[in-house]
Amino acid sequence: MKGILGKKAGMTSVYDNGKYVGVTVIEAGPCVVTQLKTEETDGYTAVQVAFDDKKEKHTPKALQGHFKKASATPKRLVHEFRDYNADLGKAVGETYDVTIFADGDVVEVSGTSKGKGFQGVVKRHGFSGVGMGSHGQHDRQRAPGSMGASSDPSRVLPGMRMAGRMGGNKVKTKNLKVVKVLAEQNVILIKGSVPGAIGSYVVIEG
Repeated sequence: MKGILGKKAGMTSVYDNGKYVGVTVIEAGPCVVTQLKTEETDGYTAVQVAFDDKKEKHTPKALQGHFKKASATPKRLVHEFRDYNADLGKAVGETYDVTIFADGDVVEVSGTSKGKGFQGVVKRHGFSGVGMGSHGQHDRQRAPGSMGASSDPSRVLPGMRMAGRMGGNKVKTKNLKVVKVLAEQNVILIKGSVPGAIGSYVVIEG
């Protein structure tokens, strides 16, 4: 497995094999290797990488020492890749960029979905509502309707689809095609949409 950390910059459209397709623009890397974890020392094998510079005064002392050990400036995002490819770096302090991917690669992108706040059942779960307003009904079009039986069990069972906070979850989108890698700008163009708002961090694996 190989992977890189990035920041969602927005969407645009490009020509791909003669077809006009929508792509997501991701500013990916360069990433620095901050730690190599092994079975002997940590109980598992992984590479820890960091992305996006951060002011030292906003970094806890423990993390300042961690980054200094890797001869790196403080970073905002730290992530581990298990079962990693040697392309991610063979030593602490090494950096790598978006060129680990090539045009046509198939990747999966993880991110935090947009937060929608507190939403009702129509938007959150796709309910159709109680129905059209008629005699005796008032503002019931987007109501959830019946919650269940009355005397038995005399309560609302756990797990019912109801109104609540929506979005803000970790989401992974698979089988996305890399349309173009722009190494000079540290940018990767991925066909289709990826989770998250503009400016949010994403993890690209392939």
